[in-house]
Amino acid sequence: MGKQGSPKWLRLPPFSNESVNVQKPSFSTKNNKTKSLDSTLGGDPSLGRKTIGGDYFSGTKGMVPNGSKNANSQLNASKGSPGGRRPMLLCKHVRTIGFVLVLLGSFFLLDSLMLSLVHRLNLQSGPVHGTLEGSQKDEGTTHVDNEETPKVMYKRLLDLASRALVENQFKPEPSTLWKEPYKQASAWKPCTDKDNLQYQGKTTKSNGYILVSANGGLNQQRVAVCNAVVVASLLNATLVLPKFLYSSVWKDPSQFGDIYQEEYFMHYLKDDLSIVKQLPSHLQSLDFEAIGSLITDADIMKEAKPIYFVNEILPLLRRNGVVHFLGFGNRLAFDPLPSKLQRLRCKCNFHALKFVPKIQRVGALLVRRIRKYDVRRSLLDKQLFGKFMPSIPPKQHEALRGPSKYLALHLRFEMDMVAYSLCDFGGGENERKELQAYREIHFPLLIMRMKDTEFTSPSELRKLGRCPLTPEEAALMLSALGYKRGTYIYLAGSDLYGGKSRMLPFTTLYPNLVTKEDFLMPSELAPFRNFSSKMAALDFIACATSDVFAMTDSGSQLSSLVTGYRTYYGGGYAPTLRPNKKRFASILSENGTIEWSEFEGRVRKMIDENQRVRVRRVGRSIYRQPRCPECMCKIR
Repeated sequence: MGKQGSPKWLRLPPFSNESVNVQKPSFSTKNNKTKSLDSTLGGDPSLGRKTIGGDYFSGTKGMVPNGSKNANSQLNASKGSPGGRRPMLLCKHVRTIGFVLVLLGSFFLLDSLMLSLVHRLNLQSGPVHGTLEGSQKDEGTTHVDNEETPKVMYKRLLDLASRALVENQFKPEPSTLWKEPYKQASAWKPCTDKDNLQYQGKTTKSNGYILVSANGGLNQQRVAVCNAVVVASLLNATLVLPKFLYSSVWKDPSQFGDIYQEEYFMHYLKDDLSIVKQLPSHLQSLDFEAIGSLITDADIMKEAKPIYFVNEILPLLRRNGVVHFLGFGNRLAFDPLPSKLQRLRCKCNFHALKFVPKIQRVGALLVRRIRKYDVRRSLLDKQLFGKFMPSIPPKQHEALRGPSKYLALHLRFEMDMVAYSLCDFGGGENERKELQAYREIHFPLLIMRMKDTEFTSPSELRKLGRCPLTPEEAALMLSALGYKRGTYIYLAGSDLYGGKSRMLPFTTLYPNLVTKEDFLMPSELAPFRNFSSKMAALDFIACATSDVFAMTDSGSQLSSLVTGYRTYYGGGYAPTLRPNKKRFASILSENGTIEWSEFEGRVRKMIDENQRVRVRRVGRSIYRQPRCPECMCKIR
């Protein structure tokens, strides 16, 4: 999808005071040698027929508008008949209307063919890239994505999906595709921002200072910050503004103030606990490890209950005046927790943590360009964009409007995720060797366990729903739900394992795939380029404000936090698609025999059951499921 021949959907309209130049998409050419289509598709020249009308990689006859010949013969006959002037005029009108209809049909078919052709060429030029957290970039690892053959595990289902997309081209979409199917969702409203003195936990005397150095990527650090706020309140301690650890994986030196608004954070929580920017001078020179005040993740069990902090950490805090939590990932349980502390947890996550203005500005710019025009002014927009809220365009600009909806997809198929899963993805012996070599470098403890323990087989892991969904499986899910071929899909993900060979099945079904690199100019993206957390923040914004958010792994922090954000601020108008991987694996296992209608029905039922409106269950993440009295209010 280079500069020449870019499809219409990528040509962005101008915005006020902005010069918008769309950059090459993330499938951009890395060298000047472009492989022929025949080399990728097995030498079959019938590209258009395969991508639009026929079998996925087998080629069938294309769709040709019917009836033009008969219409012409009837018109000619009526032209010569003695019917008078009125019949002749009527015939002329009928012939004109018929010609226009045939022309429009041909235009749509040609447009779809060109989109598919452009995407195939771009996929041959380079793999998908990006910088969302979750990827591990290793210069020494050679990926299998150099292979020209697309990695396909469900060829028959892809053929059926391709035909279904063509048949559904001019049919109305299911009414529930772009909205939440259950009205009960709109009955839940945010309410942790309401003033309520009974929930304010701040007292006059502090027991000491709590520092937290959060590890992981952007979203793991966010959870650690919220948990540190709760623990500081629980122990009646003063919280020092959190620090972020530098990781060789994420390679981002950004600190709290580079991502979130410090003053806003401190002011918003001032009635709940004391927060300072740094330790008093007399405590800064202390050796925390020597005095026993350095607490690592190895010292605390996962999801420790509040009583642990009261019994073990509070005495230490009172004795030394300071405790430093190093890491602090998932170290505070969700239950049982006093109501006021659970409420504080929500208040921190959904209100106190606001991105800094430069992230808000570029995030608003990104979403505005994806939407093509400024019309949305939802609570989600207000919370994430701040003063950079998009404005409603004047009527004279309505002609510039593009697609009003887009779907955001978080595709968790990075190298580390794939390797750690121990699953097989149909890439043959080369893929197995590559993944094993990666494990030996990056997961030595896993390798040791593999030698000493009998592990579950890859086929059993897939049946149990423990394997990451491939791009191919994600495309099948979307097509079964009824999303049309022309759907605009924002991809939140990075360095997808297998690159073009893995993405080709997806982009053949859904060519309108975009990333932040497609809509932001190099100068706009430059301040974010080498900072994975800042790049992840842009993806967070694009996913949270999308019309529909789809995930492939509900266990990831990004998917979890985005889902909760959409539930909290969405007002019942922010649907999320979450597959049950075990059930989906069972459905896909019938690839050889299942009919498309049955496949559609079972996938839709699976997604529908995960969209039901439920109150958060005990032990479940309140960041992902905020529907509970401590976080949200049910108004009817």
